[in-house]
Amino acid sequence: MSYNYFGKKILILGMGLTGISCINYFLKKGILPKIIDESHSPTFLNQIPKNIMYKIGNLEENWILESDLIIISPGISSFKPILKKARLMKIEIISDIELFAREAKYPIISITGTNGKSTVSTMVERIARNAGYKTALGGNIGLPVLNMLEKKSNLYIIELSSFQLETTFHLKSKIAVVLNISEDHINRYPEGYQQYKKIKTSVYNNADVCIINSNEILNISEKFSLKKYVSFGTKNSNYQIRYYRKKIFLCHKNKKIINTNQMLIKGHHNYINALVSIAICDQIKIDRNYSINTIKNFSNLPHRFQTIHFKNQIHWINDSKSTNVENTKVALKNLKIKGTIWLLLGGDSKSANFNSLKHFFKKLKIKIYCFGKDGNSLAKIYKKKSIYIKSLEQAVILISKKAIPGDVVLLSPGCSSLDQFSNFQERGEFFTKLVKEIS
Repeated sequence: MSYNYFGKKILILGMGLTGISCINYFLKKGILPKIIDESHSPTFLNQIPKNIMYKIGNLEENWILESDLIIISPGISSFKPILKKARLMKIEIISDIELFAREAKYPIISITGTNGKSTVSTMVERIARNAGYKTALGGNIGLPVLNMLEKKSNLYIIELSSFQLETTFHLKSKIAVVLNISEDHINRYPEGYQQYKKIKTSVYNNADVCIINSNEILNISEKFSLKKYVSFGTKNSNYQIRYYRKKIFLCHKNKKIINTNQMLIKGHHNYINALVSIAICDQIKIDRNYSINTIKNFSNLPHRFQTIHFKNQIHWINDSKSTNVENTKVALKNLKIKGTIWLLLGGDSKSANFNSLKHFFKKLKIKIYCFGKDGNSLAKIYKKKSIYIKSLEQAVILISKKAIPGDVVLLSPGCSSLDQFSNFQERGEFFTKLVKEIS
């Protein structure tokens, strides 16, 4: 289907990297869009070309309601009242992913899920590149997707958040995967968890191959007419994690692929990530040896359960990518120590329910330092072992004076960082710098 944007009033919402990529996309077509940002001082304001009209500080209602096409950045909720009004007026509201999907000429691998999507996207990209593909990795990681169209690629790998999928309608993936779905970003969705889940699983629409977590297969298969699906996660799945003589193996149809002892990354969640990466690459007929060799040598991405300092027999772990309750549970499950766990928990909880952590805390030798916007309420979940500290910096300073050999200090906040930091990367880098200075 061909799309013609000439003569249309086009408005871009958001001046982040996505917004800038949208401007450049339309300029190359000889079209002048307008752009708005809610911030009074957007980071990339100086990158707006002089011939582009812009407004900052709020969402200009007149500009929105007089538009024919609006491209919305993922940081802006498509459920805002003014955007609902625009939809009622039949104004088209789409994402940059939708623009990309309309033009992409090569196979697309689409990866989403509450947790693990960056790791799987990166694993798949490295396997495919090692196998000789000219890959482009983007979306919620790497390049904005519209910039990927300019690269000499023959395989697109895109990581997708629910925010991006809200306004994506014609994405046709060669392979689509939803790694998992757990409560996250509930404050974004008026109808709560079920709406979040529906948006996540929409990635399966129009996909040739759907890779599905067996733990959720019943819920998904009821709603989607799947041409072909491949399962992972349980012993009855196509791809499984199995135990043989106290060793853990990644398997396909009960046949061993990799002994996890040969992998650099550890933990059940990472074994699942590797398993899904193999499943994806099998579907595009990549020689299994490329998958095995790449996964054996793959190490954790920054800010994902990453040991950043070890001194006086004390481990300091940066898991700043932990932005929801499930992330923190996974991190705690992966710690097998005799000493005390000093957990740094806090930020913007996004209205999520943290009570499920209570039974974890009861079983562990743990002290919890809760910080940030929702730190005070988080500290009330398990008062016996929790304390509220206003900032991450104050918490680190206090812990550094109390931790002893054999202990682990774990930053796994379980919350968004946006109350005190620009993003989880900035939070993790701040924590790393602080720990190295203090220790």
